[in-house]
Amino acid sequence: MELADYLRILRNHWIAVTAFVLVAALAAFGWSSLQPKVYAASSSGFVTSGGGGDPGLDSLNDSLSKSRAASYVVLAKDRETASLVIDDLGLDTSPEGLVGSIDAAQTPDTVIISITARAGTPEEAQQLADAWVGALAERVKDIEAGKSSGSQGQGMRIEVSESAQLPTSPVSPQVERNVLLGAVLGALLGLGYAVVRSLLDRRIRSSEDVERDTGVPVVGSVPDVGKAPGIFVGTSTGTAALAAEGVRRLRTNLSYMDVDNPPRAIVVTSPKQGDGKSTVAANLAAAIAGSGQVVTLVDADLRRPTVAATAGVDDTVGLTDVLTGRLELADALQSHPTIEGLQVLTSGSRPPNPSEILGSQAMRGVIADLTAKGIVIIDAPPLLPVTDAAVVAHAADGAFVVVSAGRTLDTELDNALGHLRTVNARPLGIILNRVSKRTVGAGNYGHYGYGTDDYVESSSSRHKPKG
Repeated sequence: MELADYLRILRNHWIAVTAFVLVAALAAFGWSSLQPKVYAASSSGFVTSGGGGDPGLDSLNDSLSKSRAASYVVLAKDRETASLVIDDLGLDTSPEGLVGSIDAAQTPDTVIISITARAGTPEEAQQLADAWVGALAERVKDIEAGKSSGSQGQGMRIEVSESAQLPTSPVSPQVERNVLLGAVLGALLGLGYAVVRSLLDRRIRSSEDVERDTGVPVVGSVPDVGKAPGIFVGTSTGTAALAAEGVRRLRTNLSYMDVDNPPRAIVVTSPKQGDGKSTVAANLAAAIAGSGQVVTLVDADLRRPTVAATAGVDDTVGLTDVLTGRLELADALQSHPTIEGLQVLTSGSRPPNPSEILGSQAMRGVIADLTAKGIVIIDAPPLLPVTDAAVVAHAADGAFVVVSAGRTLDTELDNALGHLRTVNARPLGIILNRVSKRTVGAGNYGHYGYGTDDYVESSSSRHKPKG
């Protein structure tokens, strides 16, 4: 996976990643708040020996003090020194337990021994550090007393160089550090969750997913605009304006397809019901008509027709009447009441055998007659439930397949494309519907939107035939 893949995964699952970060940070804060506070205080002493005023002797004593200081650090951590501190402060604890609260170290290349004591209160930490230096000095005095020579007058000893200061804040727990570590851990867990979800999630979410999995280009990508009118091309405000611009982009992409032999009869279908294929078909036809071209919108969805309601025309007669010879094609065509250059051929009466009628030679003749006059946009049923769309696509120049971002499974799209290829129909491209509006301009081909079939049906009462 490349960096762009991780960024796309984060964009798709940013809510889950953020939740992991917040939960982990809050858990770290809660855990830190429950831990007992520990304060630390430091005191120090320096190792010295009797001075004689002789520079050479003083240099020798300094070297001796440094070497002895390393041994005194070990001495500071033994139980006898701890016992002296317990007696001095009257503590109710064992030497072994108290030693664990002390750190002793020699400052490099010096005779200084530092004692750091930890306790539950600032006062106890201060007292413990000072008492420990005093107890260590007493231990050294007792040990070195028998080693002093008469000429030197006295042996090694430890003198306090700096008393402990009263600490102002605890050294543990470190709440800020723990919260930061918790947030980092949460981010890593969230990223791992997002990657796993992305690998296991079979839903199509972006144009990159489509092109990587199918090899078919995405020719349109639009956001979910909710309850937009059935035909919204020409809308200049609100989310429907994004939808209109997305359809115009689709029209532009269509004009560049196979420049030497551009498609004239185009089927618009989808893997399953409710992906928005009828709405995009109607708006694509309106957008093409808006560019000054003659276009015919044909409702070949003989099982669930919606074009008449969307376009606001009469659905008494239509395609089936032409195919069965009851009506001439010219008599069945209707002009759109408001969009110049847009003709509509509704589905007509519903037949008992849609697939056979759509696969007939008469259907091929209708398509040929219409393409001789202009572009034909054919609204066909979904590919997975029935074979109608594949049959019509074989007679046309190709098909656009509309999928719903975040809903359509990659297996559903693969099967839909397989149905087209089985009949040697040409997939012209994928139209990605219901892309989140927050990703508009984020690199997924513009991401504009349109409505859905379900809305077309629910809004049919607004598209009454005129006259």
